[in-house]
Amino acid sequence: MEPHTYQVKLNWLSDRKGILKSDVLKDAITVVTPPEFLKGIADEWSPEHLFVAAINSCFMTTFLAVAENSKLEFQSLECNAVGTLDKVDGKFLMTQVELFPELKITDAALQDKALRVMEMSEKACLISNSVNSEVVLHPKVTVQN
Repeated sequence: MEPHTYQVKLNWLSDRKGILKSDVLKDAITVVTPPEFLKGIADEWSPEHLFVAAINSCFMTTFLAVAENSKLEFQSLECNAVGTLDKVDGKFLMTQVELFPELKITDAALQDKALRVMEMSEKACLISNSVNSEVVLHPKVTVQN
């Protein structure tokens, strides 16, 4: 596969707020310093949220490909992700991201396969593989009749 590039522009707006755009995307995202930091702003996306979102959304897109290749049929997937920011050796780091995917299937015989597919998806996620943070998967499969 050839290398791919993804371009994102940032324009500072005011205070601790900027806007992210890309020439190839229709939507822009306002990004701010989170409220836990000096002059941070609540109720807006922060780099920390985007970091966790990148891992969570990569897990989903990877899962969709692995599930399709594995011929795993499912009803729904929902995934909560929690990132932990900590200070290590005087630097702020996202030390861990926990993923809590909940997968609903209709065939109880596929529970083990569903868990394996989720585990394979986390291991194959290119964003998880690109960061130093520990990514911890807490999968849950529910049989829905």
